[in-house]
Amino acid sequence: MAVLGLEDGSYVELVAPLKAGGATESGWSKLMLANAGACAWAVGSADIQKDVDALKAAGLPVDGPFPGGRKKPDGRVLEWRTAALGTEQAGAMLPFMIQDGTPREWRVRPSASAGRMGLSAVAAVVLGVKDMDAAIALFRKAYGWPAPAREEHPEFGAKLAHFRGTPVILAGALPGDGWLAKRLQELGECPVAFLFSGRDFDQASAKAKPASSPWFGLKLAWFDAEKLQGGRVGVIAAR
Repeated sequence: MAVLGLEDGSYVELVAPLKAGGATESGWSKLMLANAGACAWAVGSADIQKDVDALKAAGLPVDGPFPGGRKKPDGRVLEWRTAALGTEQAGAMLPFMIQDGTPREWRVRPSASAGRMGLSAVAAVVLGVKDMDAAIALFRKAYGWPAPAREEHPEFGAKLAHFRGTPVILAGALPGDGWLAKRLQELGECPVAFLFSGRDFDQASAKAKPASSPWFGLKLAWFDAEKLQGGRVGVIAAR
């Protein structure tokens, strides 16, 4: 496991089996072996028990919170608590939650490489969904959000729904056998892309290719998916 930390405290975890091609105890094993790229997502919590209680009151199944931790090479012992939402694999659709019990900077610090590129935040997660209306209803039930804005982006092979003011973008496959339709059929519903942002969009997207059209009024650029072994990672302008 390796971590790419961002200035705002968000981060991306890169996870793989210790032995190439080997299965793991993780529920994400299928996605790892398929070299799926984006697999799951999480959100931080300042009071995880309070959040768990609120989600249960809204009628959502919640597993946890559970204690976790590990010892770092420098001897520091990290502690946290996590909870999984919904009935799917943790972080596949609804996020799993994590609350640090030890200083956050012990676990995650901004990466120098991200800073040099001008990346300062994980701005959005793009979730592949089979039933757009059902996915929208699920998020609105969980968080009480208003109805999302919707757009179609044929170059991405998807119809999109974005809950404004949140990091959540839902992506349903357009008719045909495009990459998103194939991914949903093979791997099921889960994150399909992550979007970073930076203080200066031009600097943050300097190594990316501009998208043919903005997403929800915001400029967007994509890093070369081939160089990322099929992973879809982009930069979106900060709102």
